[in-house]
Amino acid sequence: MTKLILGGFSMNAATEFVQSNPLLFAIVIVWIIIWKAIALWNAARNNQLVWYIVLIVVHTVGILEIIYLLFFRKKRSVF
Repeated sequence: MTKLILGGFSMNAATEFVQSNPLLFAIVIVWIIIWKAIALWNAARNNQLVWYIVLIVVHTVGILEIIYLLFFRKKRSVF
């Protein structure tokens, strides 16, 4: 059996982690979806096409989305 290694982290280790921590995995997924949805909505509403595309393509566990919302969106509302 061959192992796929990405950045020093094997897929077997990732699979084992997810299987042993399903609640933590679910929380991380919900966290990502919430931040991505808020950031995408703001980018679309503000006609920031480049940010919209970057936010769709790049997956950073919510970090890029938070940076966008804090520093680059137009300040119209709380969300």
